[in-house]
Amino acid sequence: MGGWAASLPTRAPFWAVHRMRRVETGSPYPFGAVPDDRGTNFALFSDHATGVTLCLFSDDGSREMERVDLRECTNGSWHCHLPGVGRGQVYGWRVKGPWAPNEGYRFNDAKLLLDPYARELVGPLIWNDALYGYRVGAGKDADLVKDNRDSAAFIPKARVVTPLPRVHTSHPFTPWPKTVIYEAHTKGLTMRRPLIGTDVRGTFAALAQPQMLEYITGLGVTAVELLPIHAFAQDQHLLERGLRNYWGYNTLNFFAPEPDYLGPGGLDTIAAAVDRLHQAGLEVILDVVYNHTCEGNHLGPTLSFKGIDNSSYYRLLPGDARYYDDLTGCGNAVNTDHPRVLQMVLDSLRLWADVYGVDGFRFDLATTLGRRPSGFDPGHPFFHAILQDPVLARLKLIAEPWDVGPGGYQLGAFPPGFSEWNGNYRDVVRDFWCGTEGVIGSFASCFAASSDLFHSGNRRPWSSVNFITAHDGFTLHDLVSYNEKHNEANGEGNRDGNDDNRSWNGGVEGDTVDEAINALRRRQKRNLIATLFLSQGVPMLLAGDELGNSQGGNNNAYCQDNEIAWVDWHKADPNLIAFVTGMAALRKGHSALSHAEFLSGARNELGQPDVAWFTPAGDRMSAEEWEKPHIKCLMVRLAPALRGETTLLVMFNASHVDIDFVMPPHDSNAWHMLVDTMRQEDNGSHPRVTQTGDTLVVSGRSLSVWESAA
Repeated sequence: MGGWAASLPTRAPFWAVHRMRRVETGSPYPFGAVPDDRGTNFALFSDHATGVTLCLFSDDGSREMERVDLRECTNGSWHCHLPGVGRGQVYGWRVKGPWAPNEGYRFNDAKLLLDPYARELVGPLIWNDALYGYRVGAGKDADLVKDNRDSAAFIPKARVVTPLPRVHTSHPFTPWPKTVIYEAHTKGLTMRRPLIGTDVRGTFAALAQPQMLEYITGLGVTAVELLPIHAFAQDQHLLERGLRNYWGYNTLNFFAPEPDYLGPGGLDTIAAAVDRLHQAGLEVILDVVYNHTCEGNHLGPTLSFKGIDNSSYYRLLPGDARYYDDLTGCGNAVNTDHPRVLQMVLDSLRLWADVYGVDGFRFDLATTLGRRPSGFDPGHPFFHAILQDPVLARLKLIAEPWDVGPGGYQLGAFPPGFSEWNGNYRDVVRDFWCGTEGVIGSFASCFAASSDLFHSGNRRPWSSVNFITAHDGFTLHDLVSYNEKHNEANGEGNRDGNDDNRSWNGGVEGDTVDEAINALRRRQKRNLIATLFLSQGVPMLLAGDELGNSQGGNNNAYCQDNEIAWVDWHKADPNLIAFVTGMAALRKGHSALSHAEFLSGARNELGQPDVAWFTPAGDRMSAEEWEKPHIKCLMVRLAPALRGETTLLVMFNASHVDIDFVMPPHDSNAWHMLVDTMRQEDNGSHPRVTQTGDTLVVSGRSLSVWESAA
């Protein structure tokens, strides 16, 4: 890009040279900018820098007004205190040091750098070649050629903010066995929601509107898990195609919220929204991306960490520090082996917990966070630091247990105290209801909270976070409507997204007027939802699935910040909403569905086996039965965990034909039907009663739930 912006000098012009400002030593901690009654303390960690300069800007960030060279460095923390500089001051950093990419050093003080501890951002990220520390277009080894253009005009700055008081809201602290998670996108959930003002749609404030709170609590969920809300960068290649990063897995800063989600109320709206959600009995869990940043690989821009201390903040390729150890598939991996980087992550977590009041975190690509040079280590200091922290250890901690590095799939390997997204549950349950042969044993294991994966270390059933769908992949409606992905709108020739969807369209790809197929799809949705809520472990529902929301077959809507990915409230299926609400109520009302210990078949204090598995003929499942590949039918009897509650019996028929089921023996002869997914959408309004030993016909591709009379 030509013109004045591309030729800004690397040093301030004469009118912006250091003023005769008094600079005090200040404190090396806390990091970032912390105002007090006399001024502001600034501190930045860089272990390999030779010099650090603080740059002060005008209120809108458009003009660099002053530079202050820091003279104090304590244990890698560069710091000063500036009297008279207070709340609202806009600033950035320039860091001097060796330009030696082959050794892992990419210092370039021509590049303005965003403070890693910035609490609020000013101005957008504007893509320009000046953002790169190297000379773009200089050939094969371009990243070795230093670029001297000033990047200040194109990068967001930090604003000094007054430390907000700790929230005084009362955390719901919903017990894990009673937890039902609702995964949602802050913007996408409310952008098309009727009765919410257009001025707040897509913001934190919209989540806390009475209409939203009434709806979410009415579903019966207990926690809202929000896709990333940390400030993130818009990918240059997406903007060039007229698209935007929607999901937000492209973090620019771990302490500042994404400005687009703030709305007119600014930072205060976050804690206010969390407080209102708490008052409604809802917990708030944040999806956090500490495994990588938006600076990409060796050809990526220099925006913050890369220019502050590249070799400390990132994992570099062993033996070739020019390149990054890309364990995430996003170009880089954050180096949580470094104590100051680990401290940064912990400081960020405590900020969101202490100041904004959130109740838990879901760690994206959490395997990366626990890696050592030798591979994943469940005893990594990252886990120890969180689990010993008096604030964080009380919260809900959920790991996405994989990354793309060697040995990256670590489902079941995380330490006690962490729950995990159970991707195996998703795959097996989808296979079962698609009629896949040979999965009956795996299905039963998943239904019982996957004790084969999570039993070690005295872990509990809630270590398994069960889900059928999530933001990444098909929605529930699309799962039963498409055999293939349809990501053409992403502009990548439909090559992006997962090809292994384990979906089934019922005979026609996409929308159809064939009522028989549509009825089958509605039933399959009920089968999948019912299985999710009946399983031991923690159910997670994707926001919009209860409405029948569709993305038109797009299974990778990460770049669709539009009506493709926004939840469509206008086509809501009221019968499906009622079914989901009913299943959530059923789960809440029956301790048999949320045992505190893994099911083992042992007798409880009432003398009943906590779980018993039966063939459709009413006989106990034998070892031979479990191994038969063609078996697609199963019964399970679940004893209550609490005295005075009733026993449940679930009949599964994933075959395409009707099957006779014989009610198995039980102390109580009478059984009442609670759920039958084959019945019409007024499911449950005409309960049936049967007796032990009776033969019942369970329709193909359906399930039913029965309750004992006592």
